[in-house]
Amino acid sequence: MIGVGARAPAFSLSGVSAAGLTAPVLLAFFKITCPTCQLTFPYLQRLADRGGPRVIGISQDDAAGTEEFRQAFGVRFETLLDPAADGYAVSNAYGLTHVPALVLVEADGSVSWKSEGFAKSELENLAVRWGVTLFEASDRVPAYKPG
Repeated sequence: MIGVGARAPAFSLSGVSAAGLTAPVLLAFFKITCPTCQLTFPYLQRLADRGGPRVIGISQDDAAGTEEFRQAFGVRFETLLDPAADGYAVSNAYGLTHVPALVLVEADGSVSWKSEGFAKSELENLAVRWGVTLFEASDRVPAYKPG
């Protein structure tokens, strides 16, 4: 997976170009059948809702399945498709081997943070940057769940 400090690869999906994004932007790569993605994405929505970074989901599935995932897990942030027909071009450009994969891209196009799977402490540290409390005492989440 792309390293911290690297330049984020340019991409264009569904008319959204990496060059046109205002940063910081959290790119969240996922598959709809991934249980760890299903755990993670509602918390990414919470992060966005509470004043965190702009989050853009990048689905490795089709439009219909992706929309069902969005509805089932309460995802309202923008979601783009990285289609299999194109060989998952964006996912491969970012060097992904597992999902969920999260990449924070700064205004200068550099990667400042990354995470694979569900790591509660990493997500909490990311939320601190925006002054956001991500997890509530009543949330029952594991410390870590691989993707």
